[in-house]
Amino acid sequence: MHIPDGLMHPFVLLIGWAIAIVVIILSVRLLNKKLPYRQLPTMAVIGGGIFVAQMLNFPIGGGTTGHLVGAALAAILLGPVAGFVIIVTILIIQAFLFGDGGVTALGLNIFNMAFIGCFVGWGVYRAVPEKYQRFGILLAS
Repeated sequence: MHIPDGLMHPFVLLIGWAIAIVVIILSVRLLNKKLPYRQLPTMAVIGGGIFVAQMLNFPIGGGTTGHLVGAALAAILLGPVAGFVIIVTILIIQAFLFGDGGVTALGLNIFNMAFIGCFVGWGVYRAVPEKYQRFGILLAS
């Protein structure tokens, strides 16, 4: 679920934006150095699939809805940095075109869904022994 505009104190929003901007800059620089160009179409297809999956909302209660995030999936398939960039791109599109979350809360949504989802999901997946790889994918998700 996206954090909506007006829910958090402005100072918390600024902290979210500061963290998000730093991690985005570092991730883009790292990808610019390490990313093989043949991986770009794969990133685009995975990003498009995750975007479509995120459009399916289900009720949680209290008038709010939830949806699939796909951050762990992107991180497991492409690595946490590429997954992070994919989810950030999706979140930006959702905030500006569909009003999901909102622009002022976008930094927190990037931290909440992209950063934690990709890097923690990747860490959990890598912590599980390789012979239990399927369980690791489930646990990371």
